[in-house]
Amino acid sequence: MTKSKNSSYTSFTRFLQYAKPWRKNIIISSTYSIINKLFDIAPEILIGIAVDLVVQRNDSIIAKLGFESIESQITFLAIATFFIWAFESLFQYLYSISWRNLAQTVEHEIRTDAYNHVQNLDMPWFENKKVGDITAKLNDDVNQLERFLDNGFNTIIQLIVSSLAIGAVFFYISPLVASISILPIPIILVIAFFFQRNLSPRYLSVRNSVGLLNNTIFNNLIGISTIKSFVTEKIESNRVHDLSNDYRLKNKHAIKLSSAFVPLVRMGVLSGFLGTMIIGSYLALDGTIAVGSYSVLVFLTQRFLWPFTTLGETVDLFERSMASTKRILDLLDTPQKIKDTKESIALDDFNHDINFKNINFHYIDTKPIFENLNLTIKRNSLVGIVGQTGSGKTTIIKLLLRFYDTIGGSIEIGSNEIKNIKIKNLRENIGYVSQDIFMFDGSIKDNIAYPNMGNDEQVITVAKQSQAHEFIMKLENGYDTFIGERGQKLSEGQKQRIAIARALYKNPPILIFDEATSSVDNETELLLQKALYSISKDRTTIVIAHRLSTVRNADNIFVLGNGSIIESGNHKKLLDEKGVYNKLWEIQTGKISLEEE
Repeated sequence: MTKSKNSSYTSFTRFLQYAKPWRKNIIISSTYSIINKLFDIAPEILIGIAVDLVVQRNDSIIAKLGFESIESQITFLAIATFFIWAFESLFQYLYSISWRNLAQTVEHEIRTDAYNHVQNLDMPWFENKKVGDITAKLNDDVNQLERFLDNGFNTIIQLIVSSLAIGAVFFYISPLVASISILPIPIILVIAFFFQRNLSPRYLSVRNSVGLLNNTIFNNLIGISTIKSFVTEKIESNRVHDLSNDYRLKNKHAIKLSSAFVPLVRMGVLSGFLGTMIIGSYLALDGTIAVGSYSVLVFLTQRFLWPFTTLGETVDLFERSMASTKRILDLLDTPQKIKDTKESIALDDFNHDINFKNINFHYIDTKPIFENLNLTIKRNSLVGIVGQTGSGKTTIIKLLLRFYDTIGGSIEIGSNEIKNIKIKNLRENIGYVSQDIFMFDGSIKDNIAYPNMGNDEQVITVAKQSQAHEFIMKLENGYDTFIGERGQKLSEGQKQRIAIARALYKNPPILIFDEATSSVDNETELLLQKALYSISKDRTTIVIAHRLSTVRNADNIFVLGNGSIIESGNHKKLLDEKGVYNKLWEIQTGKISLEEE
């Protein structure tokens, strides 16, 4: 059977390549499984030997080993049975703990690797991905792989060992009976491959379906306030119902096929057992084989063929896990485009002018945002960037942080193009307060001091600078108040002030506020405007603002429009020019209305 790019065998091969660091553990676990299975089939042989002892007495197999008396033969058989069972139990314990530990280790490592890789992927990648589907890969898919390593891998190994070992015993006792016993095996294997081939795409569809379901539930829980305000609970419930039902039907489609495997294999096992029993009986009756040997054949036939009935469950588990493995490894193979090069350097000093030179940029499948944009931000200055919605204000910041790379032109800090600066070094020296405030599930102090905890005095200092200290002290536990998931216990204005404090705690040479005062009241905005003077001392401060009042005291204000800078200067200069900035100011201050415009 040809191995397509998406086949389970290809996924399994890819996984084995990934699992190279644990090759020694896999070998040890496999060895325990092999030894356990060899001891596991020994009791059936001992039964045959016991029957031989009773029938043959002094001519038994044990007697030929030098144990002449019946008592000594029974004693030897009892001791052998004890040790065989003891070692079988010992190695069952060893393989069980070894496979489980290996499964847990691989589960941990692959989930961690996948998560770390996702964190390092470029922002454009996230634009076309659903958070719920990513979460499903990191959790559900990883768990599917763990289940296979915990059970399926061992089952396959023991099935192979059992088949080879018992087959060897059969051929030793009677080649004729052995030939009859193995006849069903090719048929069983053909059935197994048929089911595997047809189950693979079905389970991949199942994994994709559960990813979509998880994403919808995740988004609905995040947006529960919107759902409630629009009274769309029933609509969203129906949406989840339909997706869950789709997941159920795809599972049903796979289960319908997988469930047919065992009954078909059982019939193959039955044919092999009947053949062994009938032919073996005649051979024992005419004295071709000993009664004890016949007993071994009968007992071992079921042990020989019956494990193939578990092949259905194993194939099912294998296909589920390989469908998940493909999704995980595809995620790990996603290339990171924005990354350091061998020539990347770490700057010691970021106290330089920032120059945007002939910048061209557009997002995927969008019209150009910038065409030959030129912009210079003087070091240690307070700069405002304003413009209509969609003019590219936030995009400038994303380019400076290298969330995206320019399509043309260059961004330089001093004489160093940012593409030649180590990304970690660049972002460590930029404090960024975004439009979308993210709060960690912890205390206020934890959120302000993130990620470097411990300096309580500095936490309070920056909280005062961001006008957050007063409301924090009114809370029951002050700075130790837990704010809940995504800061749901705080208002948007409070979250913004904490986010500003967090950026200040970082104490970066470059500080960026992206609509950082959009959710605060007028009084707080006024206080923050005053604080900007002290905040911006000895650092370059960039303020993206829709409210022009936020930047009226900036050293320089840049007005964006039509993909370039159309006006620049301080507040007074721009008002005097009676241009775009002046019109925006008059609209916001109520001097002219939109109807008048």
